[in-house]
Amino acid sequence: MSQTMTGAQALIYALERQGVDIMFGVPGGAILPAYDPILDSKIRHVLARHEQGAGHMASGYAHATGRVGVMVATSGPGATNLITPLQDCYMDSIPVVAITGQVATHAIGNDAFQEAHTWGISMPATKHNYLVTDANDIPEVINEAFHLAATGRPGPILVDLPKDVLAATMTWHEPEEIKLPGYKPSVRGHPKQVKAAIELIQESARPVLYTGGGVIRAEASAELTRFAEMANLPVVTTLMARGAIADSHPLTLGMSGMHGCYTATTAIQQSDLLIAMAARFDDRVTGDVAAFAPHARVIHVDVDPAEIGKVRNPDVPIVGDAKVVLEQLLEELEKKLAGGAAPERAEWFDQLARWQRDYPLAFDQDPHGPIQQQYVISEINRISGKDTIVVAGVGQHQMWAAQFWGFEKPNTWINSGGLGTMGYAVPAAVGAQAGMPEETVWAIDGDGCFQMTMQELITASVEGIPVKIAVMNNGALGMVKQWQKLFYHERFSAVDLTDHTPNYVKLAEAMGCVGIRAEKPEEVAPAIEKAMATKDQPVVVEFVCDPEAMVFPMVVAGGSNDNVIMRPEDLPDPRGPQPEDEI
Repeated sequence: MSQTMTGAQALIYALERQGVDIMFGVPGGAILPAYDPILDSKIRHVLARHEQGAGHMASGYAHATGRVGVMVATSGPGATNLITPLQDCYMDSIPVVAITGQVATHAIGNDAFQEAHTWGISMPATKHNYLVTDANDIPEVINEAFHLAATGRPGPILVDLPKDVLAATMTWHEPEEIKLPGYKPSVRGHPKQVKAAIELIQESARPVLYTGGGVIRAEASAELTRFAEMANLPVVTTLMARGAIADSHPLTLGMSGMHGCYTATTAIQQSDLLIAMAARFDDRVTGDVAAFAPHARVIHVDVDPAEIGKVRNPDVPIVGDAKVVLEQLLEELEKKLAGGAAPERAEWFDQLARWQRDYPLAFDQDPHGPIQQQYVISEINRISGKDTIVVAGVGQHQMWAAQFWGFEKPNTWINSGGLGTMGYAVPAAVGAQAGMPEETVWAIDGDGCFQMTMQELITASVEGIPVKIAVMNNGALGMVKQWQKLFYHERFSAVDLTDHTPNYVKLAEAMGCVGIRAEKPEEVAPAIEKAMATKDQPVVVEFVCDPEAMVFPMVVAGGSNDNVIMRPEDLPDPRGPQPEDEI
């Protein structure tokens, strides 16, 4: 096709050719030329109420669908409002492309109205970014941007487009073949390393398959499960890997780390071999690195060579795509077993079973007491079913959701793992629901998180996106309050919200949503069922929850994973020995 068009028309046409079906954004002066051809495009534009909301919507869309999400903003404050979602996607390896407007090229550097050095500001928060100064470059730049976002280690890409470039005339041409000499992500693992890995696995008595979110990004859940079964390996998941293997699978130990289950965390500590599959040894998993899995040899598989040896030096490093490397490991293991079975490791599995029996995840819901968030989460899970997509904010409710939701499929758990972005849940759930309109999407949010981005429910209502939001109202910034209670002698500073302001039911109704409140345990299930019966509107369900509840198990930040705290009284006095202790 050879056709004269504006840079803005070329941008929208290039996005269409990438298969973009929906974008999330907020218009403004510098990006305005790009909004005119949207009217003639098949791409759906969802108007967010804040650029940060648009960014998290694109993230939620990418999480749920596995496709590249697209966010759009204008120059200056529009672009800077995308930095939080870009960094969030960068930390969690989520493929998104940000399209930002910029002041005209002749005005760049002159402190023009709504000018920001977007290219520089966004550099550490993106995998790569572009400042386009010639409209003729748009086809190649968009093609490269989507390629970079989705390949290798996925991540965010930003394309900054000056207003005069969008308005300029160009002749459309097919993008040239992508040539990025410095970008050649490894896909297949080195055969010698794959063979060495299988040798170590066969020799090990106490192995653990330590699984990260990269398995989900690589769409490798089926291969992971087959490998665990064939090699007879217990599986631990990180927060970002929930759903990579079904929680109901007998080899699943659950989530490890600061608020992981005792068995998963202790299994890693006592292991003699860690097979780290697309996991980055995050500090919330390792605790004190020097004390982390002290007896374990390490096999580390990651598509990003920068992760290999960053935290823990591996005995067998394998750089490659998790799905492809798992296929290689399966092939090599089949040869090694030659029709036989993997080692039984009966003593190891007996020990794991004892830990699971003695230290289960549990909660107590007093039928006459305050509502426990764990109970709400369990009931939503039971009533809505295993195909439900659950999106969490950040804090206590996030940890309880990760603990007590039974994940059976990948891409059904969406949260802000690495950056820990409060306010993530509502817009991310809107994006997930927009991308997966046939699925049920529940957001599990805290009252603190909800108040940060609740305006995006207006977007959901206006756009006809029937997402469901559970607001866990405990009247406080729960996780901060927990830390102040445990480590600051109950000196509660700037954590108290109120349990009555705002009125969440009236607020929901004012934004065009259905509002429901549950104040007693017996009201929880009926409230959820009423929400599930509402198909054509967003729903906000406020659950008035126990303000004193705390998340356990817990490993103190920077502490050893050998010290898993199961209850508050197990914590050491943060002040150290006191004079009265010696009396």
